[in-house]
Amino acid sequence: MPRVAGVDIPNDKPAEISLRYIHGIGPTTAKELCRKANVDPRTRAKNLTEDELSRIAGILDSEFVIEGTLRRQVQQNIARLRDIGSYRGLRHRRGLPVRGQRTKTNARTRKGPRKTVAGKKSVKEMR
Repeated sequence: MPRVAGVDIPNDKPAEISLRYIHGIGPTTAKELCRKANVDPRTRAKNLTEDELSRIAGILDSEFVIEGTLRRQVQQNIARLRDIGSYRGLRHRRGLPVRGQRTKTNARTRKGPRKTVAGKKSVKEMR
């Protein structure tokens, strides 16, 4: 497996698709990266030469924020929102959806599994 920016990219996929395995590289960025490095996007990753891999790595280092740096930057942004006490920061702190989604129903991914609350007992059952 070729290694680019500290990430093993899959051998049997085209270069354009393999580059997406790097955190911070999506479809558009992968196409742009192949164009700037003069690499055919349809070439399988295992067929990339050392020269092509080094060109890709050089462009990634100089022009894009990826992997650990990007993850750190995102965490710092969230911490800043929490510290200043903004609405978005409070939502992050409470583990609720941040971007205005409804929470009466749905939002199970952020809220976790349902916590069932016992229903009220009727008057007859109390006797």
